[in-house]
Amino acid sequence: MEAIKCEGLSKSYGRFASLDSLDLAVEEGQVFGFLGPNGAGKTTTVKLLTGLGRPTRGRAWVAGEPVDASSSSFRARIGYLPEEPAFYNWMAGHEFLTHVGQLFGLRNDDARRRSQELVEQVGLQEASRRRIGGYSRGMRQRLGLAQALVNRPRVLFLDEPCSALDPIGRKEVLELITSLRDTVTVFMSTHILADVERVCDRVGVIDHGRLVIQASVEELRQRYAGPVFELEFAEQADRFKSTLVALPWVSRVESGSKNTALRIFAADTPIARQSLPALAASSGLTLLRYEIVAPSLEEIFVALVGTRHSGGDAAWPG
Repeated sequence: MEAIKCEGLSKSYGRFASLDSLDLAVEEGQVFGFLGPNGAGKTTTVKLLTGLGRPTRGRAWVAGEPVDASSSSFRARIGYLPEEPAFYNWMAGHEFLTHVGQLFGLRNDDARRRSQELVEQVGLQEASRRRIGGYSRGMRQRLGLAQALVNRPRVLFLDEPCSALDPIGRKEVLELITSLRDTVTVFMSTHILADVERVCDRVGVIDHGRLVIQASVEELRQRYAGPVFELEFAEQADRFKSTLVALPWVSRVESGSKNTALRIFAADTPIARQSLPALAASSGLTLLRYEIVAPSLEEIFVALVGTRHSGGDAAWPG
């Protein structure tokens, strides 16, 4: 069953099309990664799907209902964590969650019980009695995720949930998202490629307001990018890199941070398989490693939208 469906969903501001004829389907129970560069239309899409914005044209359904923010039935079916969640900083964490529960119509005792459940679920037991104003960014994101779950939604929308977190905060939030996959459909918009690769079942890539592709990560690897050839030498390989770049069957060569390792992207994979070992052997360099690996999601992303966007992740070694 489809948890999210869009038909021709569009949003324009004057002559500028922020979202252009989006057709999208997300199955129930999936963690769906909505991936694109900054300004691609991700946040616009989330706003339209949560009823926080109105489309210029097109239609959308979430959890089996037409998107309608004025409908209490629709609001009860969704949860939403914006990129920068806002809180009452003078409240304690458990007080805030209790308050949100009351806004959803829970009785006081039920709201307090739900608050306690969520505090434990997101790992904020020790901080739940402290004022939110003293929370770290990672703690605030976990609290935001908890408030998005208060009403036990069928579909959870997360807008850039890890964009400003340190590595520890990112790890904690991603683990929480992974733990939700059996209970709720998750729609996660992000530009951080490694996060999508880690937690998502399927991916939609958007660029300049248009959906480029929707598929599983493995399908993307099979359809849109060939293997990557990795060579590591004992010495710096600058000259050998220059030799490779000049070859017609090489589309791109990347160097590691120490210039001792190369990643070769071939325009003609069969020729690369045949030629690279011999070229490396005749280079005069000491070859330590030769490996053919599957492309990363970043490399596929580059192939699809033509823009390098690593999301701040560390470069590969070498």
